[in-house]
Amino acid sequence: MVREAAVLAPVYRRQDGQLIVVLVRRAQGGAHGGQLALPGGQRDPGDADLAATALREANEELGLAANQLELLAALPMVQTQTTGFRIAPFLARLTGPVPWRLQEREIAEVVEVPVADLARPETRAEAVRGFPTWPAPRRVRLWRVGGHEVWGVTYRILEPLVPRLLGGEWPL
Repeated sequence: MVREAAVLAPVYRRQDGQLIVVLVRRAQGGAHGGQLALPGGQRDPGDADLAATALREANEELGLAANQLELLAALPMVQTQTTGFRIAPFLARLTGPVPWRLQEREIAEVVEVPVADLARPETRAEAVRGFPTWPAPRRVRLWRVGGHEVWGVTYRILEPLVPRLLGGEWPL
């Protein structure tokens, strides 16, 4: 059975001009414990649509209020390869400084990654990773940035988005 989920790719431009994408490191435990991810989660019955899911989850996990975000685009849906989720990603611009309020049960830390770092060839890598629902470890593509690895569905969402962000497709 496919379950619906949504994530937000929050971006903002720092005062020094660098474009930043906001990721979270999941708290330990659960299928994705310790991994970097985009804020988001499973659709609740009360969510009007998947954009509402992404906004609700960003608020619950990071304390982001809807008036701090401007939805810029719905991105292509992705399917997890491990947990049976179909994920709707949304690009959003943060509209001002944000004091993070982490839901510590789910989020260990906020990781602000310069988008330009994701475009650098030296951050790209491949590695063999295992996952509890996979029959065997497999080779995956990833980025190594700031002592972290970005891989899996987060990589698959961001990889085609990075050149579009750096190309100025949206007002940031």
